Amino acid sequence: MTQPSNSAETPRRRRPDGPNAGILALISLLLSLAAVLIPLLLSGTRYPAPSDSSAVTADYFISHPFAATLTGTLVFGASVPLGIYAATVNARLLHLGVRVPGTGIAFYGGIAASVLLSVAGLLSWSLGQAAAGVSPRTTHLLNDFVFAVGGVGFVGGLGLLIAGIAVPSLILRLVPRWLAWTGLVLAALSELSFFGLLWPVLDILLPIGRFAGLLWLSVIGFRLPRTRHEVPRRPSDDGRR
Repeated sequence: MTQPSNSAETPRRRRPDGPNAGILALISLLLSLAAVLIPLLLSGTRYPAPSDSSAVTADYFISHPFAATLTGTLVFGASVPLGIYAATVNARLLHLGVRVPGTGIAFYGGIAASVLLSVAGLLSWSLGQAAAGVSPRTTHLLNDFVFAVGGVGFVGGLGLLIAGIAVPSLILRLVPRWLAWTGLVLAALSELSFFGLLWPVLDILLPIGRFAGLLWLSVIGFRLPRTRHEVPRRPSDDGRR
């Protein structure tokens, strides 16, 4: 005899939350830091900048091919969890009932940043493999492209991701106001960094947007509510009752 099912006693299955967004951003941040520090320790010199001459740029890749290869590998590795982060946070915002353009902007910015960073990483890896057979001018041009997509392009996309999360988080009070405002400041600095293409003095904004931005995304990934029940109640909501 089949016993009747009691729906009231059936435990409700929790909706899958996906990967932990905070951990994803933290992995991307650690890989980004490693992409700068480890090759620097191995080669004893910094990665060439666009302001360096063609001879200096070519000499770096010829003299330190493993450092360049490692840089490209770690940069590409940092791009993967960032793309997953964008998809995860976008789904979480939608689950929280956020139906504003910010969610789409965040998703677009995150995917753009991930793709551009992966292109920069793979191209840097390629320079480490074959720089000896490439003319100095070509090497310099390719390295400028790495800077453009992995520096300015990546930080610009990252700024959109941050802004798309910070704005609805501030309006709906999904996170503390100071945290949301910090994100807005970082997003603004990240977007202003593209002026570095015209005025190199503004390149200082790139590491701020890159590392501070990833750190902010990591904190948001841990602090962003998973369900509406976790959203802090506004004082005005209690006064209406």
